[in-house]
Amino acid sequence: MAGETLVTVVGNLTTDPELRFTPSGAAVANFTVASTPRTYDRESGTWRDGDAMFLRCNVWRQYAENVAESLGRGARVIVHGRLRQRSFDTKEGEKRTVTELDVDEVGPALRYATAKVTRMSRAASGEATSSWTPEPVPVAVGVDPPF
Repeated sequence: MAGETLVTVVGNLTTDPELRFTPSGAAVANFTVASTPRTYDRESGTWRDGDAMFLRCNVWRQYAENVAESLGRGARVIVHGRLRQRSFDTKEGEKRTVTELDVDEVGPALRYATAKVTRMSRAASGEATSSWTPEPVPVAVGVDPPF
């Protein structure tokens, strides 16, 4: 949709993704990504951490189940999505505003880690279904590029 604010954040999960289900049965996973800028101080010869940013993220349906199964606390991730701001009233009547990320894409950051990918494919039954079954896909990890 035009006019939406798209954001990509690289950071670490602060907790395991929380998987819940709506009354209609739709899965939703919520997680927080902490992103801390680091700069090198030439005078002292040390790295300095800046102020951490904590961004609450939401992902829905089968994607939510995949995220909850695949990622955990401390995992370094790359998250891309639409920045949203919403307001609500607390039980005490105070008005609050939160900024969240509606996730379009999320995955492990592979700078300091490796990952094995298992592709999800539709069930092979003759009837239409929304369930997915895993289909292993070989992924070349640690292979040097040909140049």
